[in-house]
Amino acid sequence: MNIFLYELKAYRKSTLIWTLALIALLILFMSMFPSISKEIDQFKKLLEGFPEGVRKALGIQVDTIGSLNGFYSYIFLYITLCGAIQAMNLGISIGSKEIREKTADFLFTKPVTRMRILSSKVLAALTSILLTNIVYMTSAITIANIVKVEEFSLDVFFLISLTLFFTQLIMFAIGMIIAVVFSKVKSVISVSLGVVFTFFLVGMVGASEETTRYFTPFKYFDYTYIMDHQSYEWTFLILGLVLIVVSLITSLVIYNKKDIHTV
Repeated sequence: MNIFLYELKAYRKSTLIWTLALIALLILFMSMFPSISKEIDQFKKLLEGFPEGVRKALGIQVDTIGSLNGFYSYIFLYITLCGAIQAMNLGISIGSKEIREKTADFLFTKPVTRMRILSSKVLAALTSILLTNIVYMTSAITIANIVKVEEFSLDVFFLISLTLFFTQLIMFAIGMIIAVVFSKVKSVISVSLGVVFTFFLVGMVGASEETTRYFTPFKYFDYTYIMDHQSYEWTFLILGLVLIVVSLITSLVIYNKKDIHTV
C-alpha cells in the first residue's frame, strides 16, 4: 500500500478546488486594477479619508497602491487568507482523519510504522500545497502581465507571491500540532476557519503594534518592506522556519507515542 500516492489522490479534488478559488480571487481583484489606475488620484483621496489605523489594519499603503505591485500587495492579504485555510485544513485533516473516520484499526494493523504513515501523509499534503503554489504563481504572473499599465518589478511580484507558500507551510504545521494534541476533531473546516480567522484578526487589530507581528503568521511578511528592499525580513523568515520545523517534529513525536483508540 503506497500511502503517499493514496493520500495524494485523496487530496486531489480539494487541491483543485482551492487552487481554482485562489486563481478566481486573483482574477477578480486584478481585473479592477486598470480601472483604478486610471482614477488613481481620486482613489488615493478616498483612501486618505480612512483613519490611519484602519489603513494599517487593511494593509493599505496609499503611496504605492497606484503601482501594480502596490495594489497586488494590498489584495494579496486576502488571497493569503484563503490559502491559509487550505493549509490549515490539510494539517488538521491528516492528523485526525483515522480517528474521525474510525479507520485507525485498519491502518495500524498494516506492516508499516506510525512514523512512515504520518511522514507519507505529510509529504502528500506538502506536495498538494506545492502544486497549488506552482499553478497559482504561473497564473499570477500571466494575469499581471495582462492587466499591467506600465512595467513593474517581476522580482518583487515573485517575492510577494512566494509568501503564500511560506504562510501555508506555517499554517499547515500549526494545524498538525492541533490535530495530534486534540485528536477528536469533529469538524475539520470549522476548526480551520476558527484558527485562521483568529490569527487574521490578531494581525488586523494589532497592525500598529510591532510586537503583535510575532503572534500571527499573517504579519511575518511586510509587503512594504519587500517592495522597498526586494527581500524578506530575516528575523521573521527565520522565526517562520523554526516554527515549521519545531511543529512538524513535535507532531511526529507526539503521534508516534500517543494512544490512538481504534474501533
